[in-house]
Amino acid sequence: MFILNLAIKDFLDNFWQKKPTVIKQGMINFQDPIQPDEIAGLAMEEEIESRLVYRDKNQKWQAQQGPFTDFSRLDEDGATLLIQSVDHWHKASQEIVRQFRFLPNWRFDDLMISYSTPEGGVGPHIDNYDVFIIQGLGKRHWRVGDRDDKKEFAAHGALKHCEPFDAIIDVTLMPSDILYIPCGFPHEGYAIEPSISYSVGFRAPDRNDLLRSYTDYVIDNNKKPVRYRDGAMKLREKPGKIENNELKRLHQLMLEGFSPAEKLVPWLGELLSESNHELDILEPDPAHSRLEIMSDLNKGNQFIRLGGLRAVYFECAPECIYINGDEYSCKGFIELGDYLCNQDEVGSELIELFEDNEEALNLFVDLINSGYWYVV
Repeated sequence: MFILNLAIKDFLDNFWQKKPTVIKQGMINFQDPIQPDEIAGLAMEEEIESRLVYRDKNQKWQAQQGPFTDFSRLDEDGATLLIQSVDHWHKASQEIVRQFRFLPNWRFDDLMISYSTPEGGVGPHIDNYDVFIIQGLGKRHWRVGDRDDKKEFAAHGALKHCEPFDAIIDVTLMPSDILYIPCGFPHEGYAIEPSISYSVGFRAPDRNDLLRSYTDYVIDNNKKPVRYRDGAMKLREKPGKIENNELKRLHQLMLEGFSPAEKLVPWLGELLSESNHELDILEPDPAHSRLEIMSDLNKGNQFIRLGGLRAVYFECAPECIYINGDEYSCKGFIELGDYLCNQDEVGSELIELFEDNEEALNLFVDLINSGYWYVV
């Protein structure tokens, strides 16, 4: 079993979202949890996001979207096969994600895996997320520039690049090395030999994302919206002028839909618990009963959260949890929500709670029958 070799407090204080860094031998006892043929197998699946990036004979960048049945391009130098959200589909790869649980679950996006032939890469680019790149098989040369306003352009319809940059990090990653790159820093990496890289990405919504989602939510849930009302109306000598007091009243009417912060909880919980990528949900058939679940727990069996599933709650409202975009009440048994949102696996620690609270057991059974937790 590999483990993360990182001074977490020092990293959070000095590097997280501040500057890139290289962690040599950042994974102890690291072994690739997936092999190149398995990566190709995932790229053949319709529901899994995959891309093949390469340069043609004229050195022009090309990018193809999967699924794929022909991998002959990977017999040549300069090609890269990328698979998104591998943690949703490949159980052994989920262990990589677990190493980064010191960061909030709602910030985690996905685990992307890339396989490159020598000289393969995706070109110089800027990501809108923070990423830890773990080197597996082979070696890869990385350059990282400083965060500034580099121009971006479409190198291909499905490939955005940035203009050249001076490197503040220039390094060859060896197996088990980690490169951390905060959002906004330009970078490029090219394989020196056949290479596997694991990118653990942490994405945050931008202001426009939040405003667009929240206004849609408000409109959908405000069946009788408050309408603007005038104050004391006076004779207008200049009817074409919108007066300052009117601007303030309009502004206040809008702001009332956004405050206080606690009013945002249901919408924000649903938004932040939604996965950005398709989940490998398989509902059990037949459905599990309460007796079966309790029997499994008493036998010492563990229940594992589905790969990529987001489960969150708010400190100010722990009686509700949000899973995959839906709200669930834990009123009267908030400790169940604590277990489900903060642990990847649960087991015998739930027995006493379920013996004392039938509603808690009912919720857990419902979540299992939705395919969100499964027994091992």
